[in-house]
Amino acid sequence: MTKLALYGGEPLRNMRLSYGHQYIDGEDIQAVTAVLKSDFLTCGPKVSELEETLCHLTGAAHCTAVSNGTAALHVACLAAGIGPGDEVITTPITFAASANAILYCGGKPVFADIDPHTYMIDPVSIEECITERTKAVIAVDFTGAPCDYDSIQAICQKYNLLLIEDAAHSIGTKHRGIPVGSIADLTTFSFHPVKTITAGEGGAVLTKDSTLAKRVELFAKHGITRDSELLRNQGNSNWYYEQQLLGYNYRMTDIQCALALSQLNKLERFSTRRKELVRRYDEAFGEIPEVMIQTEVEGSDTVRHLYILRLDFNRLNCGRKEFYDAMQAENIGVNVHYIPVYWFPYYQSLGYQKGLCPNAEVYYESSITLPLFYSMTDQDQDDVIQAVNKLVRYFRKQMEAKYV
Repeated sequence: MTKLALYGGEPLRNMRLSYGHQYIDGEDIQAVTAVLKSDFLTCGPKVSELEETLCHLTGAAHCTAVSNGTAALHVACLAAGIGPGDEVITTPITFAASANAILYCGGKPVFADIDPHTYMIDPVSIEECITERTKAVIAVDFTGAPCDYDSIQAICQKYNLLLIEDAAHSIGTKHRGIPVGSIADLTTFSFHPVKTITAGEGGAVLTKDSTLAKRVELFAKHGITRDSELLRNQGNSNWYYEQQLLGYNYRMTDIQCALALSQLNKLERFSTRRKELVRRYDEAFGEIPEVMIQTEVEGSDTVRHLYILRLDFNRLNCGRKEFYDAMQAENIGVNVHYIPVYWFPYYQSLGYQKGLCPNAEVYYESSITLPLFYSMTDQDQDDVIQAVNKLVRYFRKQMEAKYV
């Protein structure tokens, strides 16, 4: 039996492979450099160009570029009218920002459980969580795959709820042929470096609803407008503007927008490669009895941001920490996505307790994220597959030896 690097054996790789990494080429650098040499570093033409490009890509009618994905969620909740006393249903298997944005507005996050096969928010659990105070649902396209929007939209229509799609992971994804960005009432994107495209930092809010779009724009830009259709007191000069509500400075710079635009030119290429990497992983792991791979809802055309394995530790003589540490020792940079949000000390101080969402907790205890990014080579991926198989064989034999 091959000795694991964790226990003194030779690591499978000499150099560490990270779980995610941005891809920046000469075109990206030229695009940013051009803006740095231009008259506008912020509040310039690249912002509106990015917004128009995202609308064209997604089919949304309106887009506001913002400083990051968290800002996008915050202004989406504000535009939706979330306030004190309102409840918003979301998933615990997400980055904390999906729930924090509700709290920023004075609302209460209500955590619905996940489907154990798709890892997405479960429509049945959503409906069980609805009360007279429920105002919206934030569905998270975890890993980049779409949620069960057929069911979720039907529930939102039945109970007159606003649907916000946290699409931080899922730019380029489609559900039943409809691009992410034009499915929900409001959709938010993130352009963090480990996402499919990056702006360094950045985000966007998209909608087909002109009223929601105007509110998003106001909340993202100090609550200030020069739009003559919105002005309450008509000024007599081009310099006149009004602050109409208490907004935030969530602007995205032209520098960031230029990088995002250049990256969007490569989205099809990025998407094709990510799909190929996911296909190769699925083929490699699909027949291993100790390993479970993610199931997608019907009608999915997914650009995957994350690739997650679930491990059956009842069949392996180890726990998740030991498996994680062993992969790291082989120089494979794995990660875990995500700790259930309500497990955090801050949320527990608000009264949330463990045990709230059993499926989510079982998922968390058994999951591990493998490397997935555009510039991964086939050899990089073969190393990951070999490392997983090496560990599974080792811990399987140890388990078998316990019962001999």
